[in-house]
Amino acid sequence: MALRFFSEGIHFKLPHPRKTSTWIKLSVAKEKAAIGHINYIFCNDLYLLGINREYLHHHDFTDIITFDFSLPGSREISGDIYISIERVKENANSLKLDFDAELHRVIIHGVLHLLGYKDKKSQDKALMRKKEEAYLSLRH
Repeated sequence: MALRFFSEGIHFKLPHPRKTSTWIKLSVAKEKAAIGHINYIFCNDLYLLGINREYLHHHDFTDIITFDFSLPGSREISGDIYISIERVKENANSLKLDFDAELHRVIIHGVLHLLGYKDKKSQDKALMRKKEEAYLSLRH
């Protein structure tokens, strides 16, 4: 079980990585799953835009892209989660939220994708948001 945090193209260090790791593990355990290997890569908008274009053929900025490497049918989740710190900051400002709160929402959002939750349809988005709120409440 490994949770790792990296930065690419920016100087960003996650505050309290141990506390964040414990929170992520607790959230995953509540879903009756386990962590295999999850890499969080914190980056800038241009870096994530390049990934978005190359792998997803989308041409717009996004705050997160999750690549799921979990084995089919396994309850052990693995993947790479790319997060644009610039986009998280901008979203936090426009939503009038604390940066730390928005960052953690995006962090758990990626994990929820690895757990199989979707967010394309409105009912899926509503469930995703409900799960995000439930797990964000476990942070303190």
